[in-house]
Amino acid sequence: MQPILSCRDVRVSFNGFQALQGVNLDVLPQEVRFLIGPNGAGKTTLLDVVCGKTKASDGEVLYRQTENIRKLQEHEIVHLGITRKFQAPSIFANLTVWENLELSLKQKRGLWSVMRAKMTGEDKGKMEAMLLRIGLMEQRHNLAGMLAHGQKQWLEIGMQLMQNPEILLLDEPIAGMSETERHKTGELIHEISETCSVLIVEHDMEFVRNFSKQVTVMHEGKVLCEGTMSEIQQNEQVAEVYLGRRESAC
Repeated sequence: MQPILSCRDVRVSFNGFQALQGVNLDVLPQEVRFLIGPNGAGKTTLLDVVCGKTKASDGEVLYRQTENIRKLQEHEIVHLGITRKFQAPSIFANLTVWENLELSLKQKRGLWSVMRAKMTGEDKGKMEAMLLRIGLMEQRHNLAGMLAHGQKQWLEIGMQLMQNPEILLLDEPIAGMSETERHKTGELIHEISETCSVLIVEHDMEFVRNFSKQVTVMHEGKVLCEGTMSEIQQNEQVAEVYLGRRESAC
């Protein structure tokens, strides 16, 4: 199976500091891949490069093996099929849950279409299906700002999915969630992966253990190793990186 996303020798420098030092990474279609590693390892920077927020100084970011997206703008990358959810929920607090989803649905059509578009039966059905998927059907007429923290996270994930991405980037999606919310988020991620690859930066190793398929460990701007969580746990280099705290880190 060919990767849907390939990073080849990706490098990023901030005023002389090498944040990424030749990262190579493949993400397969419908894969759930976690990025883990100590603070400063380059995990979030790599997501920033993939979504266009940060420009790599060298290397290639290949989408579907054919298009190098390294120099594209963020909105161009979104239109190709790669969306990004940041750690803090980015929703419209003064709009209802339904209106947030409606706005996301229309974003793909351009500014004039957003202003003029009327809701079709197909659009309504798609939004209702998404509300059921993220567990917010009963809250659809509530202001988004009134939602619980976990519900806000699910709403933003739903907003990204309304754009039919082929790759969804998540940065610490369970931060601040209860145990029940974490489990529901893990199940949602695996449901999403039936139609969309998911690349996740995460520090909660229990969550990674429970919901990972493939794990990539980063350290000092490089890929240290990758494999299943079981393989990662037994890797001596990983144990050294985490200063011997094998159980707490992995």
